[in-house]
Amino acid sequence: MLDKKLKEKIIKKFQTHASDTGSPEVQIAILTEEIKELTKHLQEHRKDHSSRRGLLKKVSERRRLLRYLQKENETSFMDVAEKLKLKIAKKMNEDKAREDELSRLAEARMEDEIEAAALMEEKK
Repeated sequence: MLDKKLKEKIIKKFQTHASDTGSPEVQIAILTEEIKELTKHLQEHRKDHSSRRGLLKKVSERRRLLRYLQKENETSFMDVAEKLKLKIAKKMNEDKAREDELSRLAEARMEDEIEAAALMEEKK
């Protein structure tokens, strides 16, 4: 569990306005620090299964918040991911690039089908 001073420091670093304590950016930063602490604890205490379960819950909660932030505010997502040095940011960017490429290919295919249909109409 984070001590109060560290938590306040994290909040000040990631808050979006003066009284912000619960924005996705702040929540992600706090969860990241808690995940780091739990990971360190589990390296020393390998058989602590209840802490492992808590770690997994925190990781999935952070993943959900990151997905939400990416959907709502792409620039803020990238900023937070870079500041926290998250690997997931790289993966999410690759996924987004893949989706963009697929949508571009689908649009090109639709244009080809429209042209083919127009050529068939001209032949009639």
